[in-house]
Amino acid sequence: MKKTVVINVVGLTKRLIGEHTPYIKSFLEKGQTSYIEPLLPGVTCAVQSTYVTGKWPSEHGIVGNGWYFKDECEVKFWRQSNKLVEQPKIWDDIKEKHPNFTCANHFWWYNMYSNVDYSLTPRPNYLADGRKIPDIYSYPAQLRDEMQTALGTFPLFEFWGPKTTINSSKWIADAALLTDKKHNPDLTFIYLPHLDYNLQRYGLDFKVISKDLNEIDAVVKELVQHYEALETRVILLSEYGITNVNRPIHLNRLLRKEGFIAVREERGLELLDAGASDVFAVADHQIAHVYCKNEQDIERVAEFIKAVEGVEKVLYGDDLKTYHINHERCGDIVVVADKDSWFTYYFWLDDSKAPDYARMVDIHKKPGYDPVEMMTDPKDKLVMAKVVGKLLKKKMGFRTVMNIIPIDATLIKGSHGRLTEDEEDFPIFISNHITGDNDQIISAVQVRDLIEDHLLN
Repeated sequence: MKKTVVINVVGLTKRLIGEHTPYIKSFLEKGQTSYIEPLLPGVTCAVQSTYVTGKWPSEHGIVGNGWYFKDECEVKFWRQSNKLVEQPKIWDDIKEKHPNFTCANHFWWYNMYSNVDYSLTPRPNYLADGRKIPDIYSYPAQLRDEMQTALGTFPLFEFWGPKTTINSSKWIADAALLTDKKHNPDLTFIYLPHLDYNLQRYGLDFKVISKDLNEIDAVVKELVQHYEALETRVILLSEYGITNVNRPIHLNRLLRKEGFIAVREERGLELLDAGASDVFAVADHQIAHVYCKNEQDIERVAEFIKAVEGVEKVLYGDDLKTYHINHERCGDIVVVADKDSWFTYYFWLDDSKAPDYARMVDIHKKPGYDPVEMMTDPKDKLVMAKVVGKLLKKKMGFRTVMNIIPIDATLIKGSHGRLTEDEEDFPIFISNHITGDNDQIISAVQVRDLIEDHLLN
């Protein structure tokens, strides 16, 4: 068995590798590189589950970062139980054949209660007074305390939200190094999300993102040099490529105007009532799952959505089989944006009636993905003073909410999820284990076997 590490540099593509990533560029030039054919949907949870199972979303069931839980009549995003992935993972299969095999997973999704030997994943504490305290979950349990004693508390608010920095990816990388030095696992997975942030905020604007590329390049360098000193087979890969967008599509607002959406009003604010709605959309970057209560509505709704500006594909029926997303969790209709567009979850027609969570970082209450959570209102020059004031109130024991997120989807300039056409924007697979030609195109379902090949052959 050959020690192997898989480093997931989120958003990394050939287009981004160059003068601002000198180390990654040198690793690419010395190694073997393949393009990964984009998966539909090209979003974190679906792609990672495909990589570790070697199965399509139609088989493993992870059809997005979230979906409509039909038995509970609720939309839920960012679940964490490994049992939601309905196929064996690579570590499950290898453990059956090699009982002494060990595996570490640092922040890849659906990490909790999996069969790996060492795991770390974000898990905030939600206190009774309404506060959210940064923390992690680990297996074994003591690994959590060991890591946070050595590295400090995981910087949760720099992992997601308006204050994202390289510190969260650096913390994950440092934790992986500590795990490796102490336990020496045979196979390690590492998640580095840093490029996800400003690529969504600003798109492919190298005047802005050059700093982010420099920062992630330094983290990758430290990791690779550590592992190569141990003669480790190193894989750098990504899940998707992020491309420029300029058009947010508010599908739920359009469906509401057609009378399909049900809302309920509480304290003068509106909430989406998914269970009572005839039709609604679960937005996830450039993909939207549309759920229809009545089967006879599917064709009519599909025709309506086809006419929406910015929509590229409207998939239902046998189309879902063609794209390997036909699973019971999938929407009755899957909508794909064109290259310039992405989907919001917004369902209200009047911003004064928007739910309280709309102006907050609240990934578990929103019935869809919201990249605007990474922004503050650029027109509000006092926003940081407001944040300081709210933090002081919290420390003094007063209840307050961080309602500093704008309701302005036009602020987002980059997105992903659709099938990108240009290979320069494909996810990438780079290895220091050279077995064939460069620049081949591989399928996302082949990644699992390539990882196993690095480990066992």
